[in-house]
Amino acid sequence: MTDQRPQYGEIATIEEQRRAAGLPPLGEVAPPTPAEAVPGAGTEAPRAGGRTDAPRRRPVDRLVTIALLAYGLVNVAVTAVSYLDFPTAMNQMMDALGVDGEFTNYAQGKLWGTIASIVLIVGWSLTAMFSVRRLRSGKVAWWVPLAGGAVTLLVASVCAAIPLMNDPAFIDFVAKTAGQ
Repeated sequence: MTDQRPQYGEIATIEEQRRAAGLPPLGEVAPPTPAEAVPGAGTEAPRAGGRTDAPRRRPVDRLVTIALLAYGLVNVAVTAVSYLDFPTAMNQMMDALGVDGEFTNYAQGKLWGTIASIVLIVGWSLTAMFSVRRLRSGKVAWWVPLAGGAVTLLVASVCAAIPLMNDPAFIDFVAKTAGQ
């Protein structure tokens, strides 16, 4: 005669299985709330009014954010390298503006060009970090590279303007242009 006993809970009822697993009987369990029914939901802090929303996937936001960060990285790399050779970059800019003469404020150009390069690199790094944090938390992030780029560009432009505004050829150009 063969042994007909159930193996591994094959014939056990749901109640017997729950009891063996240490879970309460079904009659004592409340139905799950919508946040509990979706894995990973309810992990966000309550918003105003006590409401919580699950982080949403936003593929277009992710694509736009990554594209903006990639564009910014290329722009930062090219600009930072050109700022390290500040006199050449300023001579090209002065030629484009029609300034007579060459950039000669080499000492300040080297110092402030290096500072502007560092500002660009740190600015992009911080922008990327905040963008990735927002993407991982499921929040809208496309605006972070735009805002970070604007702030970084403003600070780097001020750094680049300092030696330019102290260059004799550029000062002469501004004086002639303002006198017309």
